[in-house]
Amino acid sequence: MEKPVEKAILSWSGGKDSALALYELRRTGLYDVVGLVTTVTEDYGRVSMHGVREALLAEQAEALGLALLCVTIPADCSNEVYEKRMRKLLEEQTASGVFTVAFGDIFLEDLRQYRESRLAEVSMKAVFPLWKRDTRSLARSFVQLGFKAVVTCVDSQALDGWFAGRDFDESFLRDLPAGVDPCGENGEFHSFVWDGPVFARPVPIERGEVVVREGRFWFCDLLPGVTGTTRPGGGPGLP
Repeated sequence: MEKPVEKAILSWSGGKDSALALYELRRTGLYDVVGLVTTVTEDYGRVSMHGVREALLAEQAEALGLALLCVTIPADCSNEVYEKRMRKLLEEQTASGVFTVAFGDIFLEDLRQYRESRLAEVSMKAVFPLWKRDTRSLARSFVQLGFKAVVTCVDSQALDGWFAGRDFDESFLRDLPAGVDPCGENGEFHSFVWDGPVFARPVPIERGEVVVREGRFWFCDLLPGVTGTTRPGGGPGLP
């Protein structure tokens, strides 16, 4: 008798790395992903750091056919509050028979160690389907597989603000300055994936205004679109 496939939940930002991680998990069939775990800033109703509206996150989860498991945190959240709220969700998952959390991390060793140590406290384990993969190859694979994404946030200490709002495509990758990781693994930029091989349907979006926050981060506001009217293009940083 074959061993049952182990259930897992996936740490989900809505961006390209977590989408690629889901693709790999489904391709290998080693885990049955049953839900997406996302941190949402409750003051704004947006995905932390990525700035994506919670309504679009819900659309994403529906198009992926997965439950959305939101951990809400306040703005300027302390690490203590974050860990307490995350632990509550993880304990609920273990009570339902889920003991594995997957992550889209690629090479940050300290982050991996942090995740593994925290999960061990609640008798869970971490898996990293993209670990130590070449980020340039990963970025190109993402595009070649047919994924579609928009860059939602740019750190101005690494990239010019006009990168915000651009499609994550070959043109974007060619324009990246030397020293910027093609997957943004060091936090240079974040993205929102609206279509690809793991989606049952595209998530309709409209690009809104591009603004700078905290004097450093450029955000492209994404708005829910009408089905069939997703706007994939637009000039750099513009709707």
